[in-house]
Amino acid sequence: MLEAPARRRAAGMLLAARAAYGFNWYNVGGVLPLIGTGLHASTVELGIVLGAFLLGAGAMQLPAGFSAMRFGNRGVSLFGLSAMSIFTVASAFSPSWTVLAALRFGAGASAAFFFAPALGLVASYFPSGSRGPIVGLYNSGFSLGAGIGIFGGALLGDAVGWRSSLGLGGLLLVLATIACIALLPKAATLPVSGRRDAWTASRPVVRSRSLWCLAIALTGFWAAAYIAAQYFVNYSNAVHPTWGLEVAAGVTTLLIAAQILGGPAGGWIGERARDMRRVLLGGGLACGLLTAAIPFLPLSGIWPLMAVLGFVIGVLFAVQYLLPTYLASTHGEGVALSIALLNSVQIFVGSGLAVAFAIVASASGYTVAWLFAGAVTIATLPFLVGVERRGPSAPGAPSATEPPRPPPTPRHRPE
Repeated sequence: MLEAPARRRAAGMLLAARAAYGFNWYNVGGVLPLIGTGLHASTVELGIVLGAFLLGAGAMQLPAGFSAMRFGNRGVSLFGLSAMSIFTVASAFSPSWTVLAALRFGAGASAAFFFAPALGLVASYFPSGSRGPIVGLYNSGFSLGAGIGIFGGALLGDAVGWRSSLGLGGLLLVLATIACIALLPKAATLPVSGRRDAWTASRPVVRSRSLWCLAIALTGFWAAAYIAAQYFVNYSNAVHPTWGLEVAAGVTTLLIAAQILGGPAGGWIGERARDMRRVLLGGGLACGLLTAAIPFLPLSGIWPLMAVLGFVIGVLFAVQYLLPTYLASTHGEGVALSIALLNSVQIFVGSGLAVAFAIVASASGYTVAWLFAGAVTIATLPFLVGVERRGPSAPGAPSATEPPRPPPTPRHRPE
């Protein structure tokens, strides 16, 4: 375990990299109308561009988790950050929406190799009982970068065009990559020695009923959070053009900024909860209802709704990513694989729901589409029943850095 000053430096470096990562995840949403005009793309085609990033990220989550077990969290996360920077810079030169979608798929696939392994680093740097607020801050770094990406990306798009906006975001990621390579310390845990050992060590994670149920339960929430952040600017431009692009981007930025506060709050709440499922259930219900209310409110009501929705989203993401670090099936490098499994299910299905939202909006209007997003959020929550009750204060909560527990010795009846 690192000393306290080294832990703080590592957390700060990862937070900065996470912010640059978030910027390049969401800056496309800030210039989506400009991309549609410049590349002659329809609403459905723009939905495919957004969904392509999610599809790439979802498809490569499990390979990224297995790679982290085999080669270590640090090396895999740095590889992902480097590859993502290349794809994001290249996206600025897209000649058509299909090429942009392909490059966004590559950026999403690369992003998968950064997120879960980097979160595994966070868990390995901080001991049990103290990692909740850090996990929350890590997610807040994403929200900070995403908020700047949406609002700053929109302003840059208006000033210098969408291509320069995407290109400058890619250069920011290049700088973050160089800084991480130079300054990020090695993890406290060590990768397994061979491919077969890595597969054996991964089995308890892949077979975890709690992880699968958690992933499915919050898939609707994940999709709604992504749709609210990525599609609100397009929704405002189509339904409320008098609001203006800057106002719409400002509302979305507020949604993301509120997540910055919700992340540490969620980590703090999660560290003190004996049953994190209750936090997830209450927050998921609130998220679904707030999402469904978006098309029924005027601009004066949208501002406070987005502030509350963003805070709830921040809390839910923090608790969702904190819970696996306390499950009995995840230890050491297995934390990265557990987060990868969550993301694989949620992002892969979420990419389909993002496209479905665009199709519903085109066919039936945005009111029905927002109701669809809210309903899906609530519909998947019952799967939380299959998640074991777990929290730092619950009996048997393990440390992320402790070795795997040996299987129980079988008892034999005497002859």
